[in-house]
Parts: sequence; C-alpha cells; structure tokens
Amino acid sequence: MRDPLLLTPGPLTTSLATKTAMLHDWGSWDKDFNHLTAQVRQKLVELIDGQGTHTCVPLQGSGTFAVEAAIGTLMPRGGKLLCLVNGAYGKRIAQLTEVMGRRVTVKDFGESKAVDAEAVAVCLAQDDEITHVAVVYCETSTGILNPMEAISAAVAAAGKKLIIDAMSAFGALSISTAKLTFDAVIASSNKCLEGVPGMGFVLANIQSLEQAKGNSHSLSLDLHDQWQYMERTGQWRYTPPTHVLAALASALHQYDQEGGQAARLARYTENCQQLISGINGLGLRSFLAPEIQAPIIVTVHAPVHPNWQFNEFYQLTKDEGVVLYPGKLTDAETFRVGCIGAIGKAEIAMAIDAMARAFKQMGIETAAL
Repeated sequence: MRDPLLLTPGPLTTSLATKTAMLHDWGSWDKDFNHLTAQVRQKLVELIDGQGTHTCVPLQGSGTFAVEAAIGTLMPRGGKLLCLVNGAYGKRIAQLTEVMGRRVTVKDFGESKAVDAEAVAVCLAQDDEITHVAVVYCETSTGILNPMEAISAAVAAAGKKLIIDAMSAFGALSISTAKLTFDAVIASSNKCLEGVPGMGFVLANIQSLEQAKGNSHSLSLDLHDQWQYMERTGQWRYTPPTHVLAALASALHQYDQEGGQAARLARYTENCQQLISGINGLGLRSFLAPEIQAPIIVTVHAPVHPNWQFNEFYQLTKDEGVVLYPGKLTDAETFRVGCIGAIGKAEIAMAIDAMARAFKQMGIETAAL
C-alpha cells in the first residue's frame, strides 16, 4: 500500500529513491558524511549561479530556523528591516525580527495582491534608516508569486540589501545571481527540491557573511560561526541531520536527472493547470488571479454550503489516500492543494476524484458557489 499523497506546502510526497537514501546510518564526523555535506553545499550554490560570490550554510531545523538565522546574522544589531508582507510567512519574518529585538517596519500588500516594486522604492526613499529588505518569493499561505526581479532592482537601486525567503520557490522558480541581486536566499531540504524536512540552508553573499561576525543574537543560529566552522573542519558544529542530508543528496541527483529547474517548473506548471481545471469542474474557484498564481500551491474558495466542514472534508479525502491542507487566510474560508512533490498528472487526477467523492458524501452535490 502506498503512502498517502501529500498535496500540501510541505512535507511532500517523495520518491522511493529519496526514501531509500535514508536507510543508511552516517557518522556525523565521518569523512564520507563530510564529503556528502560538501557536495550538497556546492550543488545548492550552483543552482543560483553563485559560484565565487555566494556560499551555502546549512542549518539543522525547519526553514523558519534558517530565516531567523539569516536575519539575525546578516543584519547588524543596529540595522532596520523593511518586511514586505502579503501573507502569513511575511508576517512571520516580521515577528521573528521583533522577537530578536531588531528594528522592523512592515509594508503590507494584503492577501490577494503581489508586492508592488514601485511601492517598495517609495518606502526605501522615505526611510534612510532601512538597511535590509525581506520578501517571500512565493507566499505559501496563498500561492502568490511576487515579482522578484522588479523587487530586487528596486532594493539594489536604493543601495539596500535583499533577503529572499524562497522556501516554496527554490528549485522550481528561477533564482540566479545573473538576474537578481541579493544578500541571501533561504530555502529548505523539502518542498521543490523534493527532499525531506529537517534542514534549512542559506545561500549567502560571501562578503556580507564575512562582515557579519558578532551580529547574531543566538549561538545555535549564528550563520557566521556555522560557516566558519564548516569551512575550517568540513563538519557541522552540532549534531547534523544525517539522514535528511542523505535524502537531499539523492533528491538533488534526481533533480538533475529530470532536467533541473526548467523541467521541475514545467511539471509543476502542468500539475497546477490540471488542478485548477479540475476544481473548476467541481464548481469551485481558486483564490488568486492567474497572473499572480505560482505553480506551487493553489488556494481554493470553500463551497458556500451548510454542509461544508473542512475537517470532515479533510478526513474523507485522506481516507481516499489524499492529504490536503487547511486555508491560512483571515478574510475568506479556503483550503489549499499543493502542486509540488514527486507527483504528476495521475496523482492530480486522483486528488480531483477524491475531492469529488468527498463532496458527494457530504451532500454537497455540485459544490457550486
């Protein structure tokens, strides 16, 4: 019996090869594991065309750990962050910045609009104390695709430093130093790379990282110290997520075999198009306008029907082998369906069929709005 399909923002459905990579035990100081770490770090830098300018600093924990580490290390304690928000994960960046005692100002664009680069330029012109700007490339709470090239250009023109949360973008959406100027890109071992959760990483500008000594508010989240230790010894400072790294190494090999970023994006785009067509066929509609919908996760308006209960819907689709995700909006009743992971057309069709049967069992015959 196969595992349920995880049509969520992550963790995701993984391939058998990725699962199998976790069957071997590694010594955390063993030279073979150190070599594996070095290979993964090098590959991740190559994915952003960052050879010579950027370095990869992996970190134990979820992606949020890596975001907090990047903000806390790269932004001086006297710096000020402009946080561009259009969903829950932008808000989280602002929150963690406040918790660590750093100055932060928020520009909120709402839950249904992409970040406006012109508005960003205005904010930067009005406050010369801002040193850094943070933005989520694909806002996972809705699936919004933010215009990264325009944002990067606005931040660079103002002489500020950009930090990109690319959790739901990295590996599928284009991120290249040839087109973007950034201090750091942050992502994790799962999501579009199709590894498993447990490791974040920061692809940081080397010059900025060199200047970041002493900035961090935390011992375990000090990226500068983690980087220096790895460069000096080849080892992680503290117990590494050995099985997670091994799974990521396998997933990166499969990524290359598939055809890299362009092929991954093409598959996810097909998944997204098929999914939206399918939910439309059920009488549902997606939350976002097509021009700002990233092919990562689709937010769906829930049926306006007295029988609608997400928890019941969730359990019925799970019984069919499909795991969906609740909505994360403040003003609309929604649920979310992921397009990413080791899935394709057959799995999307399976998900649509499971949703249709769940609606029928709930007495929502047409799911019409």
